[in-house]
Amino acid sequence: MIKFTKNRDENTGIMLSPMIDMIFLLLVFFILSTMYMSDLKAVPVQLPTARQTQRVKSSPFVVTVKAGGAVWLGDKLSTQEAVIAAAKEAKQRDKDFAVILRGDGTVNYGTVIALLDKFKEAGISRIGLAADSEGTK
Repeated sequence: MIKFTKNRDENTGIMLSPMIDMIFLLLVFFILSTMYMSDLKAVPVQLPTARQTQRVKSSPFVVTVKAGGAVWLGDKLSTQEAVIAAAKEAKQRDKDFAVILRGDGTVNYGTVIALLDKFKEAGISRIGLAADSEGTK
């Protein structure tokens, strides 16, 4: 008959080092993947450059004014009136509502000012003007 003996010196347990390594690996993966998913999905324009730019988290309400004066809401062509109406509706749902206004560098200054004035008339005062920092070009 075979006699089994228990080895009492052997310490059994869960090894935490590999588990912690895997958790950190997953954490880094998710952090990096969310950083690449946060890009603005908007119409490409040639933004003016500025030295004192500040990166902010993206807003779901991005308005783009192209060189010809065309107004885009997100990635869809729209009119100024439709953009203002959508902004009013979104402002009623969210008290911290903000607009990011992206104007092409060659767009008429009066077009951007007129749009800013319409936002102000609609009661929307949190408006950010998008620009590229000088180091990105």
